[in-house]
Amino acid sequence: MTDRVLRVLVETTPRKVFVSALDWPGLARGARDETAAVDTLLAYVQRYAPVARSAGVLLPGVDLGVEVVDRVEGDSGTAYGVPSRVAAVDREPVDADEAERLAALVGAAWELFDGVSAGAPEELRKGPRGGGRDTSKIIEHVTGADEAYAAALGIPPAERRPPDRLRTTELALLRRPSDGSPIAGRKWPPRYAARRIAWHALDHAWEIEDRSDPG
Repeated sequence: MTDRVLRVLVETTPRKVFVSALDWPGLARGARDETAAVDTLLAYVQRYAPVARSAGVLLPGVDLGVEVVDRVEGDSGTAYGVPSRVAAVDREPVDADEAERLAALVGAAWELFDGVSAGAPEELRKGPRGGGRDTSKIIEHVTGADEAYAAALGIPPAERRPPDRLRTTELALLRRPSDGSPIAGRKWPPRYAARRIAWHALDHAWEIEDRSDPG
């Protein structure tokens, strides 16, 4: 990671391309092609900035470049709209400082989602961005996804409720240094787990923001 360049992973399908900033969990955007996905990612940097501030991490805000450090062929999840592939860079070791940083950013992504959803109207503007779900249904969806993510991290069912307990357990796992192996011997190494969990929370926080606007 450098001050002026975002290290990115490009995940490609014929229908959709995702570009994920590897050092900034949750900063990932998709579009029809790579150029558009990169442009969208850079446009969202300022929108991501409150997450970084909440986590106590400095995020450069202007004139950023991107460095593609890995490429993977996407799958049906990618085409649907999810950054779903674990790449070689996701298996890089994570030392204690980096683990704390990643966990702080994931926690800040949850905080943003909670704040946005708590302040949003129940009825959201209908349209392509998120379809027809209103705020309570989006909260229910995000909570359910967090439970699924907990299963992917090997957290027993008895420890997945209530949501606050689940999040505390997930963050504790992410704070552990790692050699890059999947958490609990499952499929997700820490770097991928952090970026997938944070992306989902932020994607829906931004959806609620966009659809709360009368347009």
